[in-house]
Amino acid sequence: MMPASMRTLIGEGTHAAPGAFNAAAAMLIEKGGFKALYISGAGLSNSAGLPDTGLLSMDEAARFSSYIIRSVNIPAIVDVDTGFGGIPEVKGTVRIFEGLGAGAIQIEDQEFPKRCGHLPGKRVIPAKDFAKKLDAAASARENGEFLIIARTDARAVEGMEGAIKRAKIYRDAGADVIFPEALEGKDEFRRFSDEVKAPLLANMTEFGRTPYMTLDEFGQMNYSIVLFPMTCFRVAMKSMEAALTELKEKGTQKGLLGKMQTREELYRLLKYDV
Repeated sequence: MMPASMRTLIGEGTHAAPGAFNAAAAMLIEKGGFKALYISGAGLSNSAGLPDTGLLSMDEAARFSSYIIRSVNIPAIVDVDTGFGGIPEVKGTVRIFEGLGAGAIQIEDQEFPKRCGHLPGKRVIPAKDFAKKLDAAASARENGEFLIIARTDARAVEGMEGAIKRAKIYRDAGADVIFPEALEGKDEFRRFSDEVKAPLLANMTEFGRTPYMTLDEFGQMNYSIVLFPMTCFRVAMKSMEAALTELKEKGTQKGLLGKMQTREELYRLLKYDV
């Protein structure tokens, strides 16, 4: 059976999309039964030792994303930050990631250089300029199953009124899904859903401005996709830090064996028949 496309998934309830920062993580996400994954700009940048400020080039983001996309049979949403430039670059971005087999791209209305969506000091471009980017993105795709997700960071800059107004403009400009970044509570998510008539995506990141809510709670407010963009990355980094501390102190990894994926488990994941 062919995996569902992102367009199909947004019409079938509420789905979690965990963040994959490399292909092996993506394979674990698929193995865990998730129907979609997210390739976070933060995850790719942080994995390269860089902050989440849009420093990776389109070629770099495409290359890293390609390893993830081709490793699994579930659709990937790719975070392309501000689209790597103006309208010509946005059109090229769509063609490249559609060609790689991504299920969707997510593009945001911040100025470049961007900031992490849950940090202060963000700035957004005029809504009409971003609408032109979205129109260009929608017109550049060849596959109707490939989605354009419009993220607005306006909540922190223009308040809820501004975010809702922009979302309606972006939907009219051709966005398939609207992503309101860094809303600050259930009441705000519910209000956004009530006023914006479009498929919606929520970001349930850790240590940010959004309080913790469950997938079911988002589903009750009619959000189709919920991102967990850095959950796996943060757990892995903390675990590696603890393991390195123990290795440094004890000079052996024997006490860590019970916390490890075994060689056999890894080979099964990779479908490596030895």
